[in-house]
Amino acid sequence: MRERTHSRRSGHGTSSTSGAEGAVPGRPGELPPRLLTDLERAGYYPALLADALLTALGDEGVEAHLVHQETTFDGGEVHRHVTVLATTATRLLVAHADDHGPDETSPEPYAVCSTEAVPLERVASVVLSRVVTRPADHRPGAVPAEVSLTLSWGAVQRLDLEPANCPDPDCEADHGYTGTATGDDLTVRVAGAAEGADAVAAAVEFAGALSAATCR
Repeated sequence: MRERTHSRRSGHGTSSTSGAEGAVPGRPGELPPRLLTDLERAGYYPALLADALLTALGDEGVEAHLVHQETTFDGGEVHRHVTVLATTATRLLVAHADDHGPDETSPEPYAVCSTEAVPLERVASVVLSRVVTRPADHRPGAVPAEVSLTLSWGAVQRLDLEPANCPDPDCEADHGYTGTATGDDLTVRVAGAAEGADAVAAAVEFAGALSAATCR
């Protein structure tokens, strides 16, 4: 599954989550009512996303979820995207849907919805980056101004290369390249100024639930 990083933001997005400490997991093989409500609230083909999630869910129950909807600009066109993350007892489910205008493949506008089921033991890292204003005044539990949730499970590897340096300023030999390889399968960015403090809190809550799930 390709990386979901959208930098050309319109400022309109929503995130909602369920499954923090004490939450009751969804019934096996069914999407919990809270998740269905969040899909409806996002307003982006909720029936399509629900159907795709049910196929990926199998006979497990949803323990925690995050629904993130955003609108982006690409080449002067407006596109909507929804990313749904959900955890079960054994897997991380990732669903993503976006829309497309008429093109050579279809004379009508259409949407593409994809799902991926990742075993929790394959989730290599859960990175939550926080942007906090007035950090000196920060108090435990306060909602950050912005967060970025980056997940890696080995599906995507990014390689950054640069010419290798030589300490000899007179050396003219070719020392090849040096670089770093990093995993970066999916990134969800939530800004309070665009989406509200509740959306940021939802992302933080899900990151905590997923981190706990990977420790089992």
